[in-house]
Amino acid sequence: MSYSGFRLIKEALRGHSGWKPAWRNPEPQPGYDFVIVGGGGHGLATAHYLAKVYRKSRIAVLEKGWIGGGNVGRNTTIIRSNYLLAGNEPFYELSLQLWEGLEQDLNYNAMVSQRGVMNLFHSDAQRDAARRRGNGMILHGSDAELLDTDGVRREAPFLNFNNARFPIKGALMHRRGGTVRHDAVAWGYARSADRHGVDIIQNCEVTGFRIENNKVLGVETSRGYISAGKIGVAVAGSSGRVMSQAGMRLPIESHVLQAFVSEGLKPVLPGVITFGAGHFYVSQSDKGGLVFGGDIDGYNTYAQRGNLPVVEDVCEGGMALMPMIGRTRLLRMWGGVMDMSMDGSPIIDRTQIDGLYFNGGWCYGGFKATPASGRVFAHLLATDTPHETATAYRFDRFEKGLMIDEKGVGAQPNLH
Repeated sequence: MSYSGFRLIKEALRGHSGWKPAWRNPEPQPGYDFVIVGGGGHGLATAHYLAKVYRKSRIAVLEKGWIGGGNVGRNTTIIRSNYLLAGNEPFYELSLQLWEGLEQDLNYNAMVSQRGVMNLFHSDAQRDAARRRGNGMILHGSDAELLDTDGVRREAPFLNFNNARFPIKGALMHRRGGTVRHDAVAWGYARSADRHGVDIIQNCEVTGFRIENNKVLGVETSRGYISAGKIGVAVAGSSGRVMSQAGMRLPIESHVLQAFVSEGLKPVLPGVITFGAGHFYVSQSDKGGLVFGGDIDGYNTYAQRGNLPVVEDVCEGGMALMPMIGRTRLLRMWGGVMDMSMDGSPIIDRTQIDGLYFNGGWCYGGFKATPASGRVFAHLLATDTPHETATAYRFDRFEKGLMIDEKGVGAQPNLH
């Protein structure tokens, strides 16, 4: 069933009686050629590209809960490719290009809105860093524009320009960045994967791996054993827990990241704005709520909830940047579990176990990477070779000293 304006009019005239479920709810088969563990954005995108681009079949996605119940539905919806280092910028530029054609590719309205991302700076040193980053973005085919104070004022006149501690001296503008409706991304990829023959199996938790002679044969699940030729694991914050069932210890820690939504307001924010003197970022949803967040909580956890000190820190950043936010009522808050790697960049690689592949370590960047993550992971599963934009995302970079230290995270993710 294809979606179109004509179909929408037709269903409106017949009382919307002809709509069918977006995807099937099949029983698991005894075996598949490819099993993707994790039914979030990355897992579903992997299945979509594996089936559509690489023409593979007999594919299953195993999700322990329901589609859209994990991190893909627990984020602040921002997409961007404003990275600096050569190991990251080509990958995120590929992701942004895939975002730009996503709705046509999936035949689904994901509400892609390239309203712009504006990174503020508050000192001469930050201006130099922003200029360097912008030049790096342009060299890799992305877009960047350096704004002075007046340029920022034209974009967002409500900001606190006269803050004595954090005067706004300008911003790095990335106009192709923006936001996407997170739930729609999960639903769109699930629907497209299903249309290409992928079995999406919900409420199917992986409880172990069957491994013989260093080769993975299949997975033990809450719904029985499923054999597989190749297994790709893409479970975000649960990476350490799932991969430990295969006897692997990852260079990853799990931390909770809180996010917040205010009551609905009339349009006030032109796009995404980030505070350069603290970790605070904010955008406005299509329903009017201000969507914002900040730092991860500084302790290891698998709980999808945070604590009050981070709430206080995020609110302080918001008040320093735009005092008018203090008059807005908070509607809800939630937490997503982040798989923080030791250098702040992801891992997409084969493991030492034949037939077992891993995709994780996304830190803050998981949602905006969704299309490229699925595309390059599908390439790895289909060809056993890394995609040209993901050659740096290997396990062995840590022992070889080839870290992609984009944010200066260092060996302790809580001290980023």
